[in-house]
Amino acid sequence: MGPKDRNEDLFYQIALTFIPGVGGSIGRALLAHFGTAKDIFKAPVKELVRINGITDKKAKAFKDPELFSKAEKELAFVASNNIHILLTGNEGYPSRLDNCSDAPLLLYYSGSANLNAKKIVSIVGTRKYTDYGMRLCEDLVEGLQSQEDILIISGLALGIDAIAHKKAVSLGIPTVGVMGNGLDTVYPASNKKLAKDMLQNGGLLSEFISGTIPERGNFPARNRVVAGMSDVTVVVESDISGGALITAHMASNYNREVAAFPGRVHDTKSSGCNEIIRTNLAAMITNADDLLDLMNWRGDKKKKVVQKQLMLALSVEEQKIVDLLQTKDSVHADELYHYTGFNSSQLAATLLQLEMQGVIKALPGKNYRIN
Repeated sequence: MGPKDRNEDLFYQIALTFIPGVGGSIGRALLAHFGTAKDIFKAPVKELVRINGITDKKAKAFKDPELFSKAEKELAFVASNNIHILLTGNEGYPSRLDNCSDAPLLLYYSGSANLNAKKIVSIVGTRKYTDYGMRLCEDLVEGLQSQEDILIISGLALGIDAIAHKKAVSLGIPTVGVMGNGLDTVYPASNKKLAKDMLQNGGLLSEFISGTIPERGNFPARNRVVAGMSDVTVVVESDISGGALITAHMASNYNREVAAFPGRVHDTKSSGCNEIIRTNLAAMITNADDLLDLMNWRGDKKKKVVQKQLMLALSVEEQKIVDLLQTKDSVHADELYHYTGFNSSQLAATLLQLEMQGVIKALPGKNYRIN
């Protein structure tokens, strides 16, 4: 049975996600070339293989009629369960995530939270947390309560994820759980009540169709969504090989801020946090105030900077950098390089001088902000 007219675009977008080996990057390339998902399926095999990453085998998969049966089934499930489908490039899709080249082509969303809130924080960590980690996580969420239009993201896993979600629910802070399975089930099952509570002031999000079980390979994909949706990823407690560190590295690769709480040097539960702090992948924080400073989310921060500048005689080069930094929470060195037109040594010297004067602060990932 073919798609209904009103759901035609949605139908073909869903069908596109069923093609083996066609993820966000290849899918975007196909959409950019053909215009619509429907036109992709209408295209001959010889035209499809011109797209980088599309082999003969993948191109022939577009002609499998079973794809349309699966898409019809998923549309029916979505309609009967009040689930929203968010398409890349469309209103409602998380805009921060949409800027990532490997972002999913579509997301399934159940909830009411604004996925494009002004401030989005992901909180991740170990499943086998300590009392120290639980206290840090709860205090962090509580310290963010005063922030307007803030959203807390995590992965709805046991441990730190669940603690962050529960604390947010108790304080009335919107919180969204990104899942590594379809929205027809909650994993782990022990989080069912928590998931239900989150729907009242938050939501559940997944790129996976109904019936998808929580296989190990799904979680790195889930983690990239957690990292890509957020302004900053905070690692509360993690060992050296924890999944939270994968999320932290993904966030850094997306040029997002990463922060971590330090722990005792011989505590394996904090070994991952200590390592990403030691290697400058993450900024060290000890409380919510540190995070607000890192993100320049204090309302009086820019006012203080202006007052400080009145007492400093900045050079033309220094002022040019400060002018740009005052318009944003943070700026990557590459953007400063293109904006100023300075050569690399001139830019490095000017940035160092501003740091020494206390005007700017260097952040992980070659980012800078007003101090």
